[in-house]
Amino acid sequence: MDDFGSESDSDYASYWRDWFISSRGNEYFCEIDEDYLTDRFNLTGLNTEVQYYQHALDLVTDVFDLDCDDDMREMIEKSARHLYGLVHARYIVTTRGLAKMLEKYKKSDFGKCPRVMCHSHPLLPMGTSDLPNMKAVKLYCARCEDIYNPKSSRHAGIDGAYFGTSFHNIIFQVYPALIPTKSTERYIPRVYGFKVHAAAALIRWQNTQRDDMRRRLRKMEVETGFKDGEDDIEEDDDNDIEEDEEIVGAVELNVATAGVLVPAVERGGVA
Repeated sequence: MDDFGSESDSDYASYWRDWFISSRGNEYFCEIDEDYLTDRFNLTGLNTEVQYYQHALDLVTDVFDLDCDDDMREMIEKSARHLYGLVHARYIVTTRGLAKMLEKYKKSDFGKCPRVMCHSHPLLPMGTSDLPNMKAVKLYCARCEDIYNPKSSRHAGIDGAYFGTSFHNIIFQVYPALIPTKSTERYIPRVYGFKVHAAAALIRWQNTQRDDMRRRLRKMEVETGFKDGEDDIEEDDDNDIEEDEEIVGAVELNVATAGVLVPAVERGGVA
């Protein structure tokens, strides 16, 4: 609002969406096409979600001409921002909206992953709830498949419902070439070069679980996304076969022993 404080009402109305997109803290938003905003089908149900809905819509679509006091205008402005955010969540999962968000993603407009092992992979905004006023926006990294808080306090206050819980997954369904190769790099805690025992044990367990999952997916001919370490898994498969044979042999021995000992017990003898 301060950027247009010296402009006339008509000039302000003409530039509302430009002002909103260019305002500090709104860098995560893309511009919604006017024809999408004027199609009432795309706004179904929002009239009950937004106060002063019609005035807010007029302001967003640059046809606002209501003569009102400053307090009323401020309330309509707040409703317009909320309306734009709710429509934005619907728009970014359309073909045109995905294309616009893709351009911002390629330029890392949403930031880069703070995890060192992800090597500054670009992030995507997402919500953890589709209901407004519940959770703030988070940032999703497709390489480590984890979410993070925005660095800037200006972005930390954005409602997560303005991006929704599905957008960051839909964009990779539409553009599968964007799916990054998952990294197997992990930080290993060490003391003077030696692995910390408890952490090392946890890492070994996690690696075992991950490798088991990759083996199952590979047998099902499902792409895992992990490109490195396949040779290690093949060697592990051979070791697992040997271990399985040893286990089977031990089980057969126990069963055979049980078959000998059970009759002796039944006869009242000492096993």
